[in-house]
Amino acid sequence: MNPIRVAIYSRVSTAEQAMDGFSIEAQISSVRAVCEARGKVIAQTYIDKGISGKSMKNRPALLKMLEDAKEGKFDEVAVWKLSRLARNNLDLLKIVDILNKHEVNFTSITESFDTSTPAGKLQMNILGVISEFERETIVENVKLGMKQRAKEGKWNGGRLLGYKSVKLEEGKSNETGLVIIPEEAEIVRKIFTLYSQGKGLKSIANHLNKCGYKTIKGNSFSTAAISVIIRNPTYIGKIRFNKYIDWSGKRRKGKNEDYILADGQHEPIIDKELWDKVQELIQMKSFKPKRTYDGEYPLTGLLKCPVCGASMVAARTVNKRKSGKKYIIRYYYCGEFRSKGATVCKSNSVRADDAEKYVFERIKEVLGNDKVLRDIVKRINESKDKNIKPLQHEAKVIMDKLDILNDKHNKVFELYEDGIIDKGKLAERLKNIQEEIKVCSARKEEIDKELSIQNVDKVPFEVVKNAMMEFNDILESSNKEDKKILLQMMIDKITIRDRKDVSTMKIHFNSNLLEEFSSDDGNSSFYVNFRIAI
Repeated sequence: MNPIRVAIYSRVSTAEQAMDGFSIEAQISSVRAVCEARGKVIAQTYIDKGISGKSMKNRPALLKMLEDAKEGKFDEVAVWKLSRLARNNLDLLKIVDILNKHEVNFTSITESFDTSTPAGKLQMNILGVISEFERETIVENVKLGMKQRAKEGKWNGGRLLGYKSVKLEEGKSNETGLVIIPEEAEIVRKIFTLYSQGKGLKSIANHLNKCGYKTIKGNSFSTAAISVIIRNPTYIGKIRFNKYIDWSGKRRKGKNEDYILADGQHEPIIDKELWDKVQELIQMKSFKPKRTYDGEYPLTGLLKCPVCGASMVAARTVNKRKSGKKYIIRYYYCGEFRSKGATVCKSNSVRADDAEKYVFERIKEVLGNDKVLRDIVKRINESKDKNIKPLQHEAKVIMDKLDILNDKHNKVFELYEDGIIDKGKLAERLKNIQEEIKVCSARKEEIDKELSIQNVDKVPFEVVKNAMMEFNDILESSNKEDKKILLQMMIDKITIRDRKDVSTMKIHFNSNLLEEFSSDDGNSSFYVNFRIAI
């Protein structure tokens, strides 16, 4: 009977990394020791380091583990403690349900249960509910403490432009206060002053970047960063807390109207008069209607700036003809220029009509061009071969080794029959050979399984051609918004060497578009340079 293959999953949040017993190494070491003592083998180890267990979607190692479970790479998942896998019972049940569907058991070494039995599943459920209750209680207690500190004017946050966060000499060890950093405070004052003088967000960002100023993370200033700073009451000596409820889950929808705003214990950087003037200007500008171009700009997010490589964004200008009649010009220009100004990049604008016409014409050509489609099919099949050939080579090497081991097996018996070795030596050598045969045979089974999963058949040209013709029909009959969605599916990015010449555009297609024809993992990419291919 083959030993049970175990996947160890370990997670520790940033806050927990410093705590004894929570370290990744300690968790893995404990789980490994228990599993090996029970005769199990460690097949895989998955680690989410410095990541909270609050949400499943932001844990790459967990998601990879669930994918591998579907492929049968292990028989059991083991964790140090339930809370390492999930912080709420709903996520826990979802994860265990996925594992069970693929006949993978789940166990925790510190909370003795095994989901392979009904009793173990019930026990896991109860422990999960208790664990979630304990966590929610701790979170609620922490929030209460933070609310009280905020009401007392104490700082609950981390680093802020203009201030450093320091531990208070008096009071509890985890309490922090704000101390002004003079050089950074000057930047903050400059931002408020420029805005009060009527400068826009982009103009201020451009000015700061031109002067060589950086954010606390060492980045160039953007319009978004300026917008946050001029709205932050911390700079007038206030403490604001709990403005957003469940920010990570709800984002802007989670605004709390009943947030705390108290007089802080720190020194203000901005005086009340300047603050009020800036807030008044913000209110005046907020009444301007936002421009929406739904479906009008299908290349947004795809077209890249020829200088800095950032995504190009949409814009329009209204011009007048000699007759006085107005007309609109649509164009794309650098997103970094819009956000951070001319210090970071230039406008590099390109007419939207010209760019879109060129892209749609080239797509139509490629979808109906046999030469290009044959090249696509060739690349897909080459990618499939690239995945299969190493496995086939390894399988051959293992088969050759098994032949050698079988020969050794027979020769050992000959040595015993000739009286060269005794019964003890015979048993020892046979045991070693049989162990090697067992390891090789197990790996051969794994390779055979992987090869069976791969679609060995070549992708037929006609299948791809028919699919592309159908795609072309859908693209032509779609409305503007649907066209944009289809382009986002089909294209990874569009680069341009010279903004004045749209024919220098290069369209990089998304290889996932054809993943139903290909067995690779979607990482291979290809592009068609239409000036050469057509």
